[in-house]
Amino acid sequence: MPSPRVLSVCIFSNDSRILVARGFDEVKNEHFFRPIGGAVEFGETTAETIRREVGEELGVQIEQVVRIGVLENLFHFDGKPGHEIIFVFNAKFVDKTLYTETTLPIHEEGWVGPAQWINVKALPTTPLYPDGIIELLTEWHDPSIHRRG
Repeated sequence: MPSPRVLSVCIFSNDSRILVARGFDEVKNEHFFRPIGGAVEFGETTAETIRREVGEELGVQIEQVVRIGVLENLFHFDGKPGHEIIFVFNAKFVDKTLYTETTLPIHEEGWVGPAQWINVKALPTTPLYPDGIIELLTEWHDPSIHRRG
């Protein structure tokens, strides 16, 4: 029986925007957004994971890494069931000019195009996964993030 995967993802916020990667589920024929991050490796803390993953995927350094919560995600991707325990962090880019970029190149297979900033006050119809990210940010009281509706 498979075990849940443990992941760390990072929310980079800038005003009402967050940085996300774009993925695609071929079975559902669905594009989706997800924050930058990945699987925790054995012997690595979840905070170390997010520093490593951001370095691998974006090639940049981060600071002020703060865990804002944990989400459990049960889903289907490419026709297969998945179960993830996701540690969600907030952090800042060391290079502040990255906040002025429209997109950032991703150096990781499996993503469609570069990472991009999306406005969480006017989310596109593309789903944002894992479910609960916006609510978690709202509970964390990030002043730039507000519930829709």
